[in-house]
Amino acid sequence: MTEKAPDGGPKGNRVWADGCYDMVHFGHANQLRQAKQFGKTLVVGVHSDEEIKMHKGPPVFNEEERYRMVAGIKWVDEVVIDAPYVTTVETLEAHKVDFCIHGDDITLTADGKDTYAEVKREKRYRECKRTCGVSTTDLVGRMLLLTKQHHVHDDEIEQHKERARSLSTDNVALSPWTRVSRFIPTTTTILEFAEGRPPKPTDKVVYVCGAFDLFHIGHLSFLEKAAEFGDYLVVGILSDQVVNEYKGSNHPIMSLHERVLSVLAYKPVNEVVIGAPYTVSADLLDQFNVQVVVDGVRDRPNPFRSPDPFEEPKRRGIYREIDSGSDMTTDLIIERIISHRIEFESRNQKKEKKEADVARAMNLIKSKTSVEPVNN
Repeated sequence: MTEKAPDGGPKGNRVWADGCYDMVHFGHANQLRQAKQFGKTLVVGVHSDEEIKMHKGPPVFNEEERYRMVAGIKWVDEVVIDAPYVTTVETLEAHKVDFCIHGDDITLTADGKDTYAEVKREKRYRECKRTCGVSTTDLVGRMLLLTKQHHVHDDEIEQHKERARSLSTDNVALSPWTRVSRFIPTTTTILEFAEGRPPKPTDKVVYVCGAFDLFHIGHLSFLEKAAEFGDYLVVGILSDQVVNEYKGSNHPIMSLHERVLSVLAYKPVNEVVIGAPYTVSADLLDQFNVQVVVDGVRDRPNPFRSPDPFEEPKRRGIYREIDSGSDMTTDLIIERIISHRIEFESRNQKKEKKEADVARAMNLIKSKTSVEPVNN
């Protein structure tokens, strides 16, 4: 009996997904998680900086950072660098894949054409659900706004939508695919991302904690090195309130649940603690049977803070410090956005207007085909 994919069709052997994967977030990861369900091996094509600049505008992360981030996602088996922006049958054949999978939004070239037109025409295209409530455009908007309205009460989200929309659209363009919305977390979503495997009695458990906001190459490098200290890595994700207390401004850019999913998507991570305590207490260490606590020497709260949140692991002699080897920090990402504000605002405006034009054309076609003449 042929195994079925989520859309009811047959599963492939090797399947393809592609994209910019700029500022890789849990929405990207969820698309790749779904894509993996369509086949045994997931091959992911990542576009070069040159291709992205030509069709969309400047990426936030450079291509080497994006290649590495995509390769770190736990559902990805292979990464193809410098993948063409327009997906063709020739590309699929070159990498011996059966078909490609994309979300139920639309991706357009610089001249407004569907990048998947050819593979759709040749029946080599399958579709999965887009993750609502997050996009790179939305995250860039949050940073440009420099407000805390992305993690405030629900009754204030409309104000955030209007302010972000003023940055990313003109007065006629409203794309159904790129817009500010609030991510609604569910236990189902967390379970889909979670490994679901408790540590074995013989596993050496390693614990790390932090904000992990705008999950980036520095975070991934740190987690990969921390995982080398044991067999099972537990990551404590600090609450929005705690992060805002020591970072200030509009931090964290991503809410607690968004940050949890971002961390869970990566290969080194086995478990997360949602809203972990700022202080690594004896109770926490005992509950998870932690044998090593690892802290980074970059992008962390003031190391001279008092009281020391790592006092207990230091007393037990299980505290270790490591250098991720990466200069990337959350603050550096924000600096990149702010320093290129005009470019990113222009990019967002062009992208949404192009998508809105296509959406209006698609709605017009639907309205015409839905009104068919009656034959007497």
